[in-house]
Amino acid sequence: MQRMIQIESPLFIKVEEDGVQISWKTIFGNENPLALEIGCGVGDFMAKVAVDNPGINFIAIDYYNKGCDKTCKRIEKLGLTNVRVLRVEAREFIATHIPTGSLTAVYINCPDPWPKKRHRKRRLVNPDFLRFLRDYLAPEGDFYFTTDFKDYGEDVAAFMPKMDGFANELAPDLYTHDLSSYYHSKYMLKFMAQGSQIYFVHYKKG
Repeated sequence: MQRMIQIESPLFIKVEEDGVQISWKTIFGNENPLALEIGCGVGDFMAKVAVDNPGINFIAIDYYNKGCDKTCKRIEKLGLTNVRVLRVEAREFIATHIPTGSLTAVYINCPDPWPKKRHRKRRLVNPDFLRFLRDYLAPEGDFYFTTDFKDYGEDVAAFMPKMDGFANELAPDLYTHDLSSYYHSKYMLKFMAQGSQIYFVHYKKG
């Protein structure tokens, strides 16, 4: 069982159970565009993106308490004010606390691939989730997905062209192993150093 760490960081937002939508204008103190990372891990990817995009407010979520704690510490050390961290389940959080049509970007990096065939229905990124997520992306909002798991990468690359309301930014390719403009997390670099390939998928809301 995961040991629960008491996170005292001012960057950590505790979600109330009353269902009242969070006011991001109040949280960040401005009306800058919102972006979301689902599964922030230890925060290294989020830190790089937030440093280079000070005009965007980033919401970093993860279900693992330890990762949220490490992300907060990393962001605080850099003195960033445009990131907030939450320990939540993605779909419920988005439905309750993200205004529709508000996300300028969504990043999902190397989520659990559920490699056994009988478990693959548990994968986060599937057509049903993309239909759900589409409503929360802003017009021309970016959707990024990465994975080091071949079957997962090929699966997402195969169904995305069939999704209404999305335009492939890598066309004519369905995915790439080299998206030079995209930050590589420590997890990605670890697998790349071992000779594994990362699958990058990039779409915009059409």
